[in-house]
Amino acid sequence: MTQTAIPFLLLRGGTSRGPFILRHHLPEDLQSLAEVLLAVVGSGHPSNVDGVGGGAAVTTKVAMLSRSNDPDADVDYFFAQVSVADRLVDFKPTCGNMLAGVGPAAIELGLVEPAGEATEIRIHAVNTGARVTALVSTREGAADYEGDTVIDGVPGSAAPVSLMFHNVAGSVSGQVFPTGQRAEVINDVPVTCIDVAMPMVIARAGDLGVTGSETPDELDANASFMARIETIRIIAGQRMGLGDVTDSVVPKFGLLAPPRHGGTAGARYFMPWNCHPTLAVTGSQCLAACLLEEGTVGDGLAAPRPASPARIRLEHPAGSIEVVMTFERAEEALVLRSAGLVRTARKIAAGHVFIPRSIWTGT
Repeated sequence: MTQTAIPFLLLRGGTSRGPFILRHHLPEDLQSLAEVLLAVVGSGHPSNVDGVGGGAAVTTKVAMLSRSNDPDADVDYFFAQVSVADRLVDFKPTCGNMLAGVGPAAIELGLVEPAGEATEIRIHAVNTGARVTALVSTREGAADYEGDTVIDGVPGSAAPVSLMFHNVAGSVSGQVFPTGQRAEVINDVPVTCIDVAMPMVIARAGDLGVTGSETPDELDANASFMARIETIRIIAGQRMGLGDVTDSVVPKFGLLAPPRHGGTAGARYFMPWNCHPTLAVTGSQCLAACLLEEGTVGDGLAAPRPASPARIRLEHPAGSIEVVMTFERAEEALVLRSAGLVRTARKIAAGHVFIPRSIWTGT
């Protein structure tokens, strides 16, 4: 055989899509793993024509699953963000949209036994240490994908997948505000460097000369704007203790603006070198926390400030996403407890994905 066959499932999770693969079907060492994933996705070409990627950052994601040895988790979820054209693989972040597919995939791959009409699955996100409880629709001993739940950015409807993120504060840095400040100025732009579910640099759209209602294509085409936020992001990464983030997708960059359609706030999210067509699940939690915290660039956009549990509806290019944040206010500090969202997932394909044996023999 001239190629190596790797068993996989192709699932849509939330507004993302990618292969779900059992971890033990892939190389252990990260350098070899990266080469395999580049080949699986077809990274290095803008259309990923030689792999299963879809030519966009939301379709070049890979989820690797295994049965967890942690007594508080059922499944370990190891995530990789593969670049579209630059042949880069980032193992630092996690992906909340793909997480919507972890529960169904775990059932499909035999890691979890379904129970009744809804199966609770405890997930450990290996990259960040995050703990997530997923409630997956099941029927007749299998994951159920059909239902009436609609999420903006995905056509049609599907069965709901409820996600509850626990202990979201300080997901990577260990601190909600890694720089020690709720707001600071980088290159004459007020920003908040914040780490809730995902490290982010957040600014108000107006402070960067945009409205926050632009389409992703309009923002991507604004070369001076994109260069400006990337410079700010790299400086912020150093200040947040993340080192040189030039080739890393963390921290992400986000914009907040006044709402236009009755939501809590308008938002744009960058991955980070392109604007997200909707909004990331982890990023939505971080943006919501920025709106709830006092003294941030988001302070004042959500008025009056909601009590716990707070339903934060963020308007994105394809509609909106709602995050339910539970928290306590202790003096001037906000103690975040959990964040809940509803997503959907769908199995698209199952079988084997093939890569050249010259990259990995599969042994």
